[in-house]
Amino acid sequence: MTLTPRAYITCLVLMAPGISAWADERLAGIACRSVHLQYPAPAGDAFANEVVVDQSSEGTYFCVCGFNQGYFGLQELTGGKKVLIFSVWDPGKQDDPNAVAENQRVKLVAKDEHVRIGRFGNEGTGGQSFLDFDWKPGETYRFLVTSRVEGERTAFAAYFGPPGAKTWRHLATFSTLTGGKPLGGYYSFIEDFRRNRASATRERRARFGNGWVRGTDGHWAALTRARFTADGNPALNIDAGARDDRFFLATGGEVTNVGTRLGQEIDHLPRGVLAPP
Repeated sequence: MTLTPRAYITCLVLMAPGISAWADERLAGIACRSVHLQYPAPAGDAFANEVVVDQSSEGTYFCVCGFNQGYFGLQELTGGKKVLIFSVWDPGKQDDPNAVAENQRVKLVAKDEHVRIGRFGNEGTGGQSFLDFDWKPGETYRFLVTSRVEGERTAFAAYFGPPGAKTWRHLATFSTLTGGKPLGGYYSFIEDFRRNRASATRERRARFGNGWVRGTDGHWAALTRARFTADGNPALNIDAGARDDRFFLATGGEVTNVGTRLGQEIDHLPRGVLAPP
């Protein structure tokens, strides 16, 4: 299964409570509705965030650090296999990764020796990296994406911090054509990519928090506000809100929308700053 959620850039739109103006009835009953948090923050060179997965199921992706050019998070596959995944898009709108000219493709700059690298397609194209990691519900995991502008390209690096770790582990660095743009367009989401009808009956929940963006001026800004959005799936069993110092997202199963209505903003208080590597 190739996960390529470029739709979360193009489809993070506001919706009337419970119903999307562009609802796709073909998704009804097939999968859990994809739910997102959009974080308003300035352009920057570092984006740090944490996640605690409360409930998962096979075929789930928890995006912790999403940005205009890519995404980074936890994935549960089938048979109990779990991975970290970090991906960066090629420029342009195409679905065939082999049709992209070499000079237009994402370039691998560096990677951890245990990380697998490949290319993806179907919803945009780009470079993708995987690290086998048996993450656990209830544990806190730290994620960090940094950017370095290099002329018309920008190099995006992914770092991971497991519980108790004092340092960051570098997964991979990808360079892509951006016209010289840094990090921007910050978000998190939960997606059910198994889409076999049974998956729609399985609840997925996670908490996101201690999020920070370091602006291009060098100052850190806490992510204390998020907007709750969702994809075109018409399912109503979704929810979001704030609990203590974290945002939460929930979708599928017996979830009810008792927290925040779609399109509304959520506020919470921050915790301390995470230093970059």
